[in-house]
Amino acid sequence: NWLSRLGGSAWEWDAATGQYYYHAFLKEQPDLNWRNPQVRAAMADVLRFWLRRGIDGFRIDAAAVLAEDILLRDEPANPDADERTPPPERLKRIYTDCRPEVFEWLADLRAVVDEFPDRLLLGEVDTSPERVRQFYGDRQRPIIHLPLNYRILDTPWNARRIAAMVEEYRSSLPQHGWPNWVIGSHDKKRIARIIGPDQARIAAMLLFTLPGTGVFYAGDELGMSGGSINAEQVLDPFERRVPGYGLNRDPERTPMQWDGSTRAGFTTGKPWLPVGEDYTSRNVEAENAEGRSLLNLYRRLIALRRGEPALAGRGYATVQDSDDVLAYTRDHGNRRVLVGLNLTGARQSC
Repeated sequence: NWLSRLGGSAWEWDAATGQYYYHAFLKEQPDLNWRNPQVRAAMADVLRFWLRRGIDGFRIDAAAVLAEDILLRDEPANPDADERTPPPERLKRIYTDCRPEVFEWLADLRAVVDEFPDRLLLGEVDTSPERVRQFYGDRQRPIIHLPLNYRILDTPWNARRIAAMVEEYRSSLPQHGWPNWVIGSHDKKRIARIIGPDQARIAAMLLFTLPGTGVFYAGDELGMSGGSINAEQVLDPFERRVPGYGLNRDPERTPMQWDGSTRAGFTTGKPWLPVGEDYTSRNVEAENAEGRSLLNLYRRLIALRRGEPALAGRGYATVQDSDDVLAYTRDHGNRRVLVGLNLTGARQSC
């Protein structure tokens, strides 16, 4: 009874072979048989090809779905699902997600990446407290450098909730696991749309002052809020196959906004998706020229991280976590920094 994550059955009949094949996503994306050692060797060589060309690393999309139950057992019903739940989420994916074999295969890919100095492996995986340690692996058999952590995007924008989330996440990591924080993705609503353009500045300060690596998505540094896509323009197969549940990811995937010209300087032709409505003001050229722009704030924050030792280590302690103000210290050696973030639009004191 396995379902595609984008709706409908995960099985497709192939007349040429007289067999069904499995696809976790679209039928045009048949899954490889990772149990075949020749497949794993071929994928390792794909990584080596690009690493030899000098790329810095890989982000493995849907990294936990490489294996399925070898006995082909049915998924049980999701007891929390109701009519508001998108159909692909009405089963509990215990036989098609995070199977034990996945961790060994991902560790093999990490070993390939480690053949090359200063390279990085990121993975889109389950980073719940009970899972995240598994995806880091251990010191003898490491897996993913950075299992991507989307908690900032998924936590209500409230200082007390954010503080609790930070503590919960940090306590769930293995000792050797380096933290990371993600504020943008091609699958998630833009941070500027979720919390507004003013608070997007606060989100940038949070991202670059928390202990760990900050990850942002192209255009977040401009405050891009995502485009408006009407029904006739929808291209996201998720929305087209499972309409009516608010699943459309096209607004986050509109073209990068380079300048205020037609089509935002992205192309002289017709782009895949229409540019966002804010392209005349939220673009690289305009924000380069504005000293207090979000783009220049990102640059200052990145420079601060590089130059301030207190922001380089793991030292972190919450000082205040009222509903409105989040304050914490960062320290390393004899250096200490106090960070105070106002998560509201009103003046606060602390």
